[in-house]
Amino acid sequence: MNQFLFSTSWWIPLYGLIGALLTLPWAMGLNRQTGPRTGAYINLFMTVFAFGHSLFVFQDIWAQEPEHIVINWFKAADLDLSFALDLSPVSVGAAVLITGLSLLTQVYALGYMEKDWAMARFFALMGFFEAALSGLAISDSLFLSYALLEVLTLSTYLLVGFWYAQPLVVTAARDAFLTKRVGDLLLLMAVVALSSLAGSLDFSNLYEWAQTAELSPLTSGLLGLALIAGPAGKCAQFPLHLWLDEAMEGPNPASIMRNSMVVAGGGYVLFKLQPILALSPIALNALIVMGSVTAVGASLVALAQIDIKRALSHSTSAYMGLVFLAVGLQQGGVALMLLLTHAIAKALLFMSAGSVIYTAQTQDLTEMGGLWSRMPATTSAFVVGSAGMVTLLPLGSFWAMLSWADGLALISPWVIGILVIVNGLTVLNLTRVFRLVFWGEPQQKTRRAPEVAWFMALPMVTLTVTTLLVPLMLQQWYLLPGWDSINWYVVALLVLSTGLGLAIGSAIYLHKAWSRSRILAWRFLQDLLGYDFYIDRLYRLTVVAIVASFSKLSAWSDRYLVDGFVNLVGFITILGGQSLRYSISGQSQAYVLTIIVGIGVLGFLMSWSLGLLNGWHL
Repeated sequence: MNQFLFSTSWWIPLYGLIGALLTLPWAMGLNRQTGPRTGAYINLFMTVFAFGHSLFVFQDIWAQEPEHIVINWFKAADLDLSFALDLSPVSVGAAVLITGLSLLTQVYALGYMEKDWAMARFFALMGFFEAALSGLAISDSLFLSYALLEVLTLSTYLLVGFWYAQPLVVTAARDAFLTKRVGDLLLLMAVVALSSLAGSLDFSNLYEWAQTAELSPLTSGLLGLALIAGPAGKCAQFPLHLWLDEAMEGPNPASIMRNSMVVAGGGYVLFKLQPILALSPIALNALIVMGSVTAVGASLVALAQIDIKRALSHSTSAYMGLVFLAVGLQQGGVALMLLLTHAIAKALLFMSAGSVIYTAQTQDLTEMGGLWSRMPATTSAFVVGSAGMVTLLPLGSFWAMLSWADGLALISPWVIGILVIVNGLTVLNLTRVFRLVFWGEPQQKTRRAPEVAWFMALPMVTLTVTTLLVPLMLQQWYLLPGWDSINWYVVALLVLSTGLGLAIGSAIYLHKAWSRSRILAWRFLQDLLGYDFYIDRLYRLTVVAIVASFSKLSAWSDRYLVDGFVNLVGFITILGGQSLRYSISGQSQAYVLTIIVGIGVLGFLMSWSLGLLNGWHL
């Protein structure tokens, strides 16, 4: 039985796809007799099968040799497009994480979306979401990974624009789609170039090619930058980072998966591209700069947000920046640990935030307060999720950051500075959000707020326990360092940054009426961070303005040059036809005479031309 499950591991992405397809009759409104919940239950049960299948395989994968499966899709002449799958502890473990979080999120969505008649459509989109992510986890082909990233882009567009009757939602979905398309287009160029250079798009073959490849600095640099662009768009990294906070306009269950797993999917592809990126120092330096700028900048921007989901989404960009920084420093194992610990903790934080939004019917932090005694499960989930995000012993993120900084304490000490800053700012932001939401006096919208029903509470409690058990998982997989090898200087700095962020966040005065400070200097700083350093306005004045100018020039050229020339030819033709019709007499002898005269003139001209040419030869 176990061998059968292992050999059929490629079915795991198909469960979500089948569930999505079976849900379509309810999603499209073709079946209205049973209500949308029936379609949601079908997709949920298929996710249970996917999680069970991947979990059984993961338990026995340690005793199995990694298996490489190739599925030929299209082959003609020298073109061979195949789907290569990799069944290893890392890939199957990623599938377990994806299907497990998808299962908890869908159970959570049963409560969150219970009053939405489009629930079946939402679950169908979640099925496509899960199928693409699961396929990405076990993919061993860059071609297949690119195709699945495209499916994720489309799914993101549809889920962000789920409530399409709201103008702000439509704008957010459009911006998310177009921003990701920029990165995907550059990634496609790199895929085509690699197919020509390496002769294969399987990661295993690409790794062998990268060991002996001899590329010019220009070629390797452009190739590396193009490969980075796709994951940068998925992980909301500078300068393709503006879409993630706008995407928070969609339903919160979709935000759970987007902030925990979709961004992790981009980081996972980047991790698998690491041996190819190592061919170019320019690409590695670009990763370091991009990751550092995003990590610090997004952590600062999160401090000025008054929307609870946006305050958490910017920390997602910050932690993905740390993943980019880790890959740029050739610390792939640390990047995987960061992806694991961040995904679980961030999913828990968004579940807690969604419960608050569902109960209070608002996302504005200034309208909340005093929920700790009214929503104990939600409060516990937020506290544990926050602790799992930062370097708080003994939870997972502490060990991920420690294992990274420990190896670079002497080689690149500035990395510890980045970690300390990001960790301290994240603690400060989470403490601020906790005080505004759960502490203080109840506000008008939170005065009668009850705890959520069990559909939403059960996934939160389950994920709370899972977050607490992450260190035990890391120990079982031999990923925790021994006590004798720990750099206590780095430990002290990380713990100190946590304590300092907690102290400042607890001590600063947070007046709910001060959505904007009355002090001019603080207001300027608040607006600078709140509007994301005005990068969107900078884009409007530069990139958008240039594209708009070229568009206007192209429209003018098309209207007056191309269309003008075509219209001129048409006008001359019509004028000639209108003029010639008055010379028509209806007599056949006149037509014959006209033909003879025309042929004679044409023969004379041809004879004259030939004679002229003969004269040139003489």
